[in-house]
Amino acid sequence: MNLMKTDPQIAEFLKKEIIRQQQGLELIPSENFVSEAVLKALGSPLTNKYSEGYPGKRYYGGNEFIDEIETLAIERAKKLFHAEHVNIQPYSGSPANLEVYFSLLQPGDTIMGMNLAHGGHLTHGHKINLSGKIFNFIQYGVDPKNHLIDYNEVEKLAKKHKPKIILCGATAYPRIIKFKKFAEIAKKVKAISMADIAHIAGLIIGKMHPQPFPFIDIVTTTTHKTLRGPRGAIIMCKKEYAEAIDKSVFPGMQGGPHNHTTAAIAVALKEASQKSFQKYAQQIVKNAEALALSLKKQGLELISQGTDNHLILIDLTKTGITGKQGEKALERAGLYVNKNMIPYDSRTPFNPSGIRIGTPALTTRGFKEKEMEIIGQLIAKIIYHFDNEKIIKKVKNITKQLALKHPIYQNFKI
Repeated sequence: MNLMKTDPQIAEFLKKEIIRQQQGLELIPSENFVSEAVLKALGSPLTNKYSEGYPGKRYYGGNEFIDEIETLAIERAKKLFHAEHVNIQPYSGSPANLEVYFSLLQPGDTIMGMNLAHGGHLTHGHKINLSGKIFNFIQYGVDPKNHLIDYNEVEKLAKKHKPKIILCGATAYPRIIKFKKFAEIAKKVKAISMADIAHIAGLIIGKMHPQPFPFIDIVTTTTHKTLRGPRGAIIMCKKEYAEAIDKSVFPGMQGGPHNHTTAAIAVALKEASQKSFQKYAQQIVKNAEALALSLKKQGLELISQGTDNHLILIDLTKTGITGKQGEKALERAGLYVNKNMIPYDSRTPFNPSGIRIGTPALTTRGFKEKEMEIIGQLIAKIIYHFDNEKIIKKVKNITKQLALKHPIYQNFKI
């Protein structure tokens, strides 16, 4: 049945959203565009099936082919990440992190995680998140001068607080994370090492960031962002933690897996195994470096002075506007970013001093370094003239022209 006939209101909203994506420039580093093959799997009749349990041990009949799909997805993830064990059922990244904590710890146990304002995630122990309410999180951050992780300080905190898990990984840290160093620190205090690679999973597969294994004990990741798959998550670990983690996922925190998502993840993992994906990952970083250079040329300040990965954090403090003002002005120009806290921010998370941008989505569309230079100029123009609607309108026209040179979802039918 045609969606337009069944539910014209939803069909119209979907149509408008597709146009927005087609005509704008997506610069939020956690967003991307999945392939039409991934969309096909995601919107398939696999969504009809309940499959509580694991391959070969389900609580419902009729799972012969679901077992094959899930097993294939697991094997593909093992190969790409060099993992000993993989659980591909977590519904998203936040549940995946909580499932790891609950699989190995008791409420009140100590974990070390990165401060949200310094680049960490809510589930890395922020006090308003369930993780910070149930467990005793010790937060580490970045050096106030260079904005890099101070590994000596991490080790000092670890020796002082003796955490049971030391978690690394970030959502707004534009530099390489030294997994081996974190693992070494964890061993010194007899802690389990854990990495949340949600943002950089695609860069790891594409060999633009070091692999967490064999150093790290447990790794979580979302399957979208740089991995360019559907919204889902994976937990990977060394064999000694496999049974506890599987029990924590099901029946500990979840019921039946979302089989349509599992299939779409499998498709994305196959795409990520191709040589073309390595070129894609390389181009993400090249584009981020080019965009960072362009922004600096326009006089904007960047946290850590640049980037090693897919994202850039702009410090707006000296521009006289807030991250919220910048985000809204850029949105009116068809440039989609997100407001973000910067290290040692004096402002609140809802109206912070920074803007976070990234290049995965534009790289998927085929943008290259020369276009990144132009986009950096457009971003700066809006930031410096955030309340000038005439300039915003001009930039929006340029944005649309750039976007339409790299079309997406031309064959998608509502």
